[in-house]
Amino acid sequence: MATIEPTEERLALFIDHENVAIGARDIGYRFDPAPLMEALAERGKLLVRKAYADWNLFTEDRRGMVDSNVELIEIPQRSDGVRKNAADIQMAVDAMELAFTRDFVSTFVIVSGDSDFTPLVGKLRELDKRVIGVGLKGSTSAMLPPACDEFLFYDRLEGAPRRTPGGTPAGRSKKKGAAKKATAPRAAATEAKDLTPADAGDADKPAASSSQKQDLRKLERVLTRTLSGIQSSSAGAVQASNLKRALLRKDPTFNEQDYGFRGFRELLRHLEEQKVIVLTEGTAKGDPEVDFPSAPRDEDAAFQLLRETVKELMVELGGDPPLSGLKDQLRKRQPDFSEKDLGYSGFLQFCKAAVTKDVVEMDWEEPDQEYYLYVEDDAKAS
Repeated sequence: MATIEPTEERLALFIDHENVAIGARDIGYRFDPAPLMEALAERGKLLVRKAYADWNLFTEDRRGMVDSNVELIEIPQRSDGVRKNAADIQMAVDAMELAFTRDFVSTFVIVSGDSDFTPLVGKLRELDKRVIGVGLKGSTSAMLPPACDEFLFYDRLEGAPRRTPGGTPAGRSKKKGAAKKATAPRAAATEAKDLTPADAGDADKPAASSSQKQDLRKLERVLTRTLSGIQSSSAGAVQASNLKRALLRKDPTFNEQDYGFRGFRELLRHLEEQKVIVLTEGTAKGDPEVDFPSAPRDEDAAFQLLRETVKELMVELGGDPPLSGLKDQLRKRQPDFSEKDLGYSGFLQFCKAAVTKDVVEMDWEEPDQEYYLYVEDDAKAS
């Protein structure tokens, strides 16, 4: 019998699809399981994937579920006009049955914002199971997140798609009261149908080079993004073996030999030479610990690029530029810019890091549902 490594979590995913699909629609998102699958791949091995709904009411969502290898559990609505919570009951029964019959499943992922699942979460934790909840910000019951070991908001996941936006907002009036120009041009916006609000315009566009080098750059970005995700979901050091398992969960076809490396450690040593990562000797011989450098390569230059771009746009727009379209503006000035080269999972995270380091300032405007950036020195000067 194969030995199960105790360090690797075994996950079971249960989706209350009607709840999250309607919740996502209400705030301008489209529920696609792919971003959630990627986030869960950083947390462990996903063994069970089930979604519950009357799928006749969600025909447009079926393809995304099937593509993500999610089992569709059909729960037809009653014809007498009385809406029963049959899907909730079936989902709770299946989760408890799995908890009793599959001891090796260590983590249950409950995708719903409904407080009715709070007792289920409590019972699973009584059985020494870890529970990760997933819901939509604003439509999740306040009772559910505190009951879980970890709670993820779907609309904050990297790659969560938005429905077709109405357009990119123009520059906001300056913080110190400067009037916004009536003819101010809008910041450049991506034309993609589904946008990630935290990372609008985030299609990675590598600089012109050979196909092999482009592929290696893409691999580098996937690896740093995965490393960042593992670090954010666990407190311990990240071993090279755990990092490779996470990469394989995201892409089972991954093989470092396709990029010209004889082994995974050789790939990691190459990235260490490029100052992308740092390797240190771990507790297991031949399995080094992987981390980001204390000062990632070109980070200061990237922050300075952001600052100068924001300052230029403040003059051009006559106000504070929005986050939407800002990454495109950076790439006009530096075509190969990508925050993923610096270990950030998304452009919003990169901008928040810039705020923490006092490079720029950023505010959230609720009426526009948009972040605006500005440089404090310029605001004071005005």
